[in-house]
Amino acid sequence: MKITIVCAGKIKEKYLSAGIAEFMKRLRPFAQVEIKEIHEEKMPDEPSAAEKEQVLQKEGEKLLKLVPAGSFLFVLDVFGKEMPSEKLAEKLDQLGIQGRSNITFLIGGAFGLSKEVRAAADERLSFSQLTFTHQMVRLLLVEQIYRCFKINRGEKYHW
Repeated sequence: MKITIVCAGKIKEKYLSAGIAEFMKRLRPFAQVEIKEIHEEKMPDEPSAAEKEQVLQKEGEKLLKLVPAGSFLFVLDVFGKEMPSEKLAEKLDQLGIQGRSNITFLIGGAFGLSKEVRAAADERLSFSQLTFTHQMVRLLLVEQIYRCFKINRGEKYHW
């Protein structure tokens, strides 16, 4: 399976970088995982609704360009569907069985997602109703992907 994580912004905090690196290392036996980043767009101070939408659209276009053609696209979205780890593991397993072995997870920037990004999603996924930084979500995502592989193999980790 090939998994691409497309995201806005660089990880600046060492503790997040270390956690992400650890789970990327743990994922090597299970899948080819690649992280692709874009620079976050700058938002004007006190933007109008039109200015905010314009910034989100520009950032969204850059993010969508990094999604491999034919990839199943999960967009991490505060308005997406919440699901337990076991359901996400089942979904990844089913995609593999269906021959959809190219999976992309997309994480937007600090200001959210454009309507074009939401519309491009095959599935919109929310980790929680709580708010997390998009950098923290990247760490949570790689941990959850690893957890999915362990669940699907029936291996100890998730209990």
